[in-house]
Amino acid sequence: MRDYKVEFEKRVAFIKSVLAESGAKGIVYGNSGGKDSALVGILCKAACDNTVGIILPCTSKRNYNEDTTDAKEVAAKYKIETRTVDLTPVKEAELKALDGVTALNTAALANLAPRIRMLTLYAVAASENRLVAGTGNKSEAYVGYFTKWGDGAHDFNPIADLTVTEIYEFLRYLNAPKCVIEKAPSAALFDGQTDETEMGVSYAELDAYLSGGNIPAEKKQIIARMHTASEHKRNGIAVYK
Repeated sequence: MRDYKVEFEKRVAFIKSVLAESGAKGIVYGNSGGKDSALVGILCKAACDNTVGIILPCTSKRNYNEDTTDAKEVAAKYKIETRTVDLTPVKEAELKALDGVTALNTAALANLAPRIRMLTLYAVAASENRLVAGTGNKSEAYVGYFTKWGDGAHDFNPIADLTVTEIYEFLRYLNAPKCVIEKAPSAALFDGQTDETEMGVSYAELDAYLSGGNIPAEKKQIIARMHTASEHKRNGIAVYK
């Protein structure tokens, strides 16, 4: 297990150095009520008092209920400023604008909310001289379980090297609210959605794979397939040279 006392100090120092180099005066991040955003919020607040978490509900019932409640509980415990932007009307307007232009498939529909959320965070950041903190972890990055130019976009990420298992260990060390530790991880892209069900592999299995552990062959195949299919998300943009 990592030494999370040392980890905390090093990550806070990292965030402070990024802020100092950028000249930004604060941080903004999406407070989803989940494990990753909770850890990022805690770290950013420790590094910069001028940290704001934006709650960004969009369509999903869970966004407006459980996720919002959990997001506020974490923010209250660590005294993180909280704002809420209801993005359901924005998504509906985008769908209306695209009507007759194209027939959106499942992936395009699912990726709308993460991209609208990131657009919102960067609007706040640009208006208030803030940096956008990323909330993606190592496990999800390996299989591409994030939206390109959505939750995959950010100015810096203080938890990108941590697996989901380590995220939970870190949160327990920090005595984070149980609500973000015990609930099933979900991007809440649609009602009833959970990360592990959608991926077809549990985070425990994925993290075991990443650490060289033994997992069922069919799970290895799922992970390998996802990793290969999502390679474009981890590569830089192709440019003519």
